[in-house]
Amino acid sequence: MEPTMENFEALMDSAWLAPERYDTGEWVLRAADGVTQRANSVWPRAEAVDTPAAVRAAALWYRRRRLPAIYQVTDTPRNAALNAVLDMQGYTRQSETLIMCRETGPSGPGSSGAHAPVELADDPSGEWLDLWWSVDGRGGPAELETARRILTGCPSLYALVRSDDGSPAAVGRLAVPSRGEGGHGGIYCMATRPESRRRGFAGMVLRSLIDGAVAAEAGRLWLLVTASNPGARALYAKAGFQEVGRYSYRQERPKRALTGC
Repeated sequence: MEPTMENFEALMDSAWLAPERYDTGEWVLRAADGVTQRANSVWPRAEAVDTPAAVRAAALWYRRRRLPAIYQVTDTPRNAALNAVLDMQGYTRQSETLIMCRETGPSGPGSSGAHAPVELADDPSGEWLDLWWSVDGRGGPAELETARRILTGCPSLYALVRSDDGSPAAVGRLAVPSRGEGGHGGIYCMATRPESRRRGFAGMVLRSLIDGAVAAEAGRLWLLVTASNPGARALYAKAGFQEVGRYSYRQERPKRALTGC
């Protein structure tokens, strides 16, 4: 049975667990000291009975943590009332993101024998973290430690490939929050050093993670890619991923200068 958008939202939440979470019964409020939008956003799991009141309560919850109120809102009819309230209050729209999915199975042409240089581990090594953080990270050692806690919040597989001189060239992560028939794996943290791009390293990492999903008994794979990244979208489409949905981040406009974010 094909997963619903609600299924994907739950999987995405499980694959990127925020250290602090508050479940209102309708929404899940997530915080991680400002490290990544996803871990510091509201997941509107169900339509609120009183949306304006729920938005006010969420804004207060984040204000107490000196964080802006951000919502991760999928493009579904269920979120129409929430979007209407956020529009009225001037919340911005940011980072439109595609949710792409494919069945697990052969990782595609060139996979045979191509995985020998790819190193796989159950935990992120220092080299893995350093490369990913240098490409996608924001902050210092404390923020990196928070990111590590997020990454290790569910069973995962970490891939690293080296360039000819032995230095790390590209990395990726397979999150496996559910296994077995009907299980899913999510591909995250695909990052390549700028000087190592356009040399096939990202494709090698992707193929190794697709094959790793088979070994982990995950029946389907999903990944997230920003709509503004045509190169990554082309790579994933070539590997058999197809768009199944979209989401955007809605963020409140600051009424004054914020600190501690």
